[in-house]
Amino acid sequence: MSSRSLDILKRLIGFDTTSAKSNLELIHYVQQLLLSKGIDCTLVHDDSAGKANLFASVGPKEVPGVLLSGHTDVVPVAGQAWTQTPFEATVSDGKLYGRGSCDMKGFIAVAIDAMLIAAEQPLKRPLQLALSYDEEIGCVGVRRLLDVLHLAPQRPFLCIVGEPTNMQLALGHKGKASYRALCHGQEAHSSLAPLAANAIHLATDFIASLRTTQHQLREQGAQDAAYDIPYSTVHVGRIDGGKALNIVPNLCTLEFEIRHLPADDPEAMLAHLAEQAEAIAREAKKVSGVAAIQIQTINAYPGLDTSPTVEAVRWLSAFAAPGTEQVKVAFGTEGGLFAQRLNVPVVVCGPGSIEQAHKPDEFVELSQLQACERFLHGLVGALL
Repeated sequence: MSSRSLDILKRLIGFDTTSAKSNLELIHYVQQLLLSKGIDCTLVHDDSAGKANLFASVGPKEVPGVLLSGHTDVVPVAGQAWTQTPFEATVSDGKLYGRGSCDMKGFIAVAIDAMLIAAEQPLKRPLQLALSYDEEIGCVGVRRLLDVLHLAPQRPFLCIVGEPTNMQLALGHKGKASYRALCHGQEAHSSLAPLAANAIHLATDFIASLRTTQHQLREQGAQDAAYDIPYSTVHVGRIDGGKALNIVPNLCTLEFEIRHLPADDPEAMLAHLAEQAEAIAREAKKVSGVAAIQIQTINAYPGLDTSPTVEAVRWLSAFAAPGTEQVKVAFGTEGGLFAQRLNVPVVVCGPGSIEQAHKPDEFVELSQLQACERFLHGLVGALL
């Protein structure tokens, strides 16, 4: 790994860009690096002006470019048993430790270095960089950037999202939709429990319906053997209800998600679940007329399913390292949004393993960073 890439990565890790905080110090640092080579940047801020996306392009403007995309935010470190300093890069035993080293500041550092190299080359096709905020809380920030890129006269020829794939070419991932169910009952003294609608009971009945839906998806839904879990999944992650043991609860809230194959329609799944919720509430109304289950959408992003036969994928595969495989990954990325909004082929490819992401003592192997550097250097060469 070049000393410049390593220095950039150390600086990036030094910025605490936990999603709850601003990312502007990091964005301004990157902006100044790019400006030093004459690369203009566009910043797209959030409503508070406390966070920003960055877009930069180097090379000819009249032809489609190759876009390198990454998110600048990281997950929290609170409550984790770190033995390293989270926001200070530490190199030891062939690994670089630090929050975001793997997910995904390692890729961003190498991508910035590639932009700086490309700025000094006679490119025939532009190289572009997109950095987003708030990916970790549902791919939130990049949507504003896509609103701007959607209006550009040229769409990218290819988008590479640098999430950690051990430098394999990931052509697909599942979409995700997250929901909150508000289960309403009626308060009563627990000695009179049968005369009131218990909100927790409504919630558990609805959870049973979710589990039945999961069974149906496993047995009858779409299947894709390229995934570790080859079918769409339904998962309940949070539940909150009740004030005291001797009070029949009037409210229970649960949060659940659907991680769906591109072949499955989450809206159709939600419609089915809404019917089940209505049937559960209708039965509870026989006890209390206030019984109800309301389902709210928290967030959603689409899956990714890039064909291996498209020109951009064949072009990229030509200079990938020998033995590089085309795979699909279980985790979600911003790639589905780029494909959906810009109608551009997307490949997810970056250094490190998702198994290290979000953990204490997060790390990326230096060999992976070196492989990423060779890959992006090859990409720059292919743009000449």
